[in-house]
Amino acid sequence: MDESPEEKPLPTRSRKQDRPRKKAAWIVSAGATIVVLAVAAFVVPPLLAGDPGPAEAPVRQIAATPTPARTYAPVTNFYKQAGSPAGSPLQAVAPQTVTVTNDKVGTKLSPTQIGLSLESTDLADPMFSADNGSVVGLLQGLGKPVLRFGGNSVDRRFFWTSTGEALPAGYVGTKTLPARAVGPDDFKRINALLEKADAYISLSVNLGDYNPARAADLAKYGAQIFGKRLVAITLGNEPNGFAPNAVLAHALRPNGYTAADFGKEATAYADAMYKVAPNVPISGPGTYAADWASAWIDLNIKQKKILTFHNYPLTGCTTGLAADNPTMANLMAANTHSRSIDYHAAFVKKGNAANIPIWVDETGISACLGSNETTKTHASALWSADYALGSAQVGVSQLDFHSSLITCKGGPPMSAVCFDGEYLQPTGEMEPRANYFGLSMVGAIGGGDFLKLSNDGGGLAYSYALQQADGSTTVVLINENDPEKAAQTKVTLKLPNLPATATMTQMTGTSYSAQDGTQIDGQGGAPVSADKRPAPMGFKPGQQTQSFPLTAGTVTIMNFKY
Repeated sequence: MDESPEEKPLPTRSRKQDRPRKKAAWIVSAGATIVVLAVAAFVVPPLLAGDPGPAEAPVRQIAATPTPARTYAPVTNFYKQAGSPAGSPLQAVAPQTVTVTNDKVGTKLSPTQIGLSLESTDLADPMFSADNGSVVGLLQGLGKPVLRFGGNSVDRRFFWTSTGEALPAGYVGTKTLPARAVGPDDFKRINALLEKADAYISLSVNLGDYNPARAADLAKYGAQIFGKRLVAITLGNEPNGFAPNAVLAHALRPNGYTAADFGKEATAYADAMYKVAPNVPISGPGTYAADWASAWIDLNIKQKKILTFHNYPLTGCTTGLAADNPTMANLMAANTHSRSIDYHAAFVKKGNAANIPIWVDETGISACLGSNETTKTHASALWSADYALGSAQVGVSQLDFHSSLITCKGGPPMSAVCFDGEYLQPTGEMEPRANYFGLSMVGAIGGGDFLKLSNDGGGLAYSYALQQADGSTTVVLINENDPEKAAQTKVTLKLPNLPATATMTQMTGTSYSAQDGTQIDGQGGAPVSADKRPAPMGFKPGQQTQSFPLTAGTVTIMNFKY
C-alpha cells in the first residue's frame, strides 16, 4: 500500500521459544587425559548341538595416551561498548542467561530475507539507478535485498506499456502520488541497479484495470530483462480492498467482490503470463485479510505459487483498538511482539501444509497517516530487528518493509529510506531512517539455520541463534529495555561448543524517542565487514560460557567460531 491506510486484521498472541531438551552426556574438559578402551566386537554364529563354544577371549587394554591441551590465540581487540547515557536514573535489570543448543528449529534466515516494498510507479523514477551511489550503498547495507514494487499505485496509477503508449486519461494521480507509465527502458535501468547492488526484484501487475494480455506483456519483458533476479510477480495489491470501503475512495470492484471472484481473475492472468514467462512464480493474494489465504492456496495455476500477506501491527486508526494504536508504549510492549509473531505463524502453518513459501511482502509498524510517537525513532529500529528475526524464525522467508522515494521532508515518516531535499524536490541523495539500521543489522547476518535456545531474565529482551554454513554460531541479543532508564544487563551466554574466536557488532541509541541518533558501531551506516569486527567484551577463548554486560536499547550480533 502507499500512505492510504487500509484495515488490517488483529494479530494474535505468539508461542514461546522452545527450550532445549536435556541430554545425558559425558562432559570432558579441555586438556583432560582420556583413556580409551577398545573391545573387539564380533558376531558368534549359532552353537551346534552339544558344542560348548569357543573359549572367552581376554579383553585387551590399550595404554592411556595423553591429549594435548588446545591453545588459543590471545585476544587483544575487544569491542568498546557504549555505556548508559550520562545521568540516567538507572534501574536494575534482572540478569539474563541465554543457553544455545545444537538443535535446529527447522527454519532458516535467508540472505535475501530483508527487502523494501515500494510503489510500482517508483519504477519510473530516474534517480533510482546504478549511477546513484547513495542508493546502491543503502541497498547493499541490507544484505541481498528484494525490491518489491506494488502498493496501492499498481491498480490505480501504474500503466505498463512496451510500445511507448501515452498514459491513458483515466490514470489520474496527484502531485504527491503521480500516475506514471513504465516500460522496458525502466526495467533495464532498474536491472543495472540490481546487478550493482546484488539485489532482487518482485513485480506487480495491474489487476484493478483488468487486462490479462497487458499483464502477460509485463511478465514477458520482466523475465527477459531481470532473469533470475525476478523472484515473483504479484497480481494486483490487496484485492480484498477492491470493493467500496471506508479507507480508499476509489473502488475497483462492485460490492460483494469475494476471494472466489479474485480467484477467477487471477487464473486468467496466470494463464496468460504462463505462456510467455512459465518459470516466474506468482505470489498472492497479498491481502490484509487472513481468510483469503486458503482460497489462494487452493487456486489451481500452472506456475509455482507463493503465499503473501500484509501486516501493520499498530494500525489502531482503522481497528479502533487501544492496543493497536501506534504509541511508544504499544511498540515496546511484549504483547506486540508476541501477537505479531503468532499472527505470522498462523499463515506459515497454512503455507507449510501446502508446501509453498510464505512472504510478508508489505509490512511496517503502522499504516496510519502522518507521524506518531514511533516514527523515525530508535525504538522503531529495535522493533524492526526483532520483528524481522522473529518472523523468520517461525518460517516467513521474505519480509518487505514498505517505503517511499518521496523526500524525507514531508514524505511518509515510516519509510526506511527517503531522498534528501525540500518537499517533492529531491536532490537524489538517499538517506536512511532509524528503522533502516535495525533491518541492516539483520541483513548483516547473511543467513543461517535457527537454533533452539532458552532465554531467562533480562527484562524486555529477545534472543536468536543461528548455525552458519561454516559451523560457527551467530547469537543475536535484542535488549529493548529503555536506554534512558535501564542499567546494563549482566548476560551469561552458554554456547554449544568451545569457541576459538569471536566477533561483535552492535546497534545503539540514547533513548526510545531519539530521532536520527541510531548508530551501528558508533557510525551512521551499516555494520562493518565481519573481518574488521573486534571480539565481544571480555571474550575468553576456549570457554563454553561467556559473561559480559549489555547496554540497554541495543541490538548485538556475536559470531563464534570453534
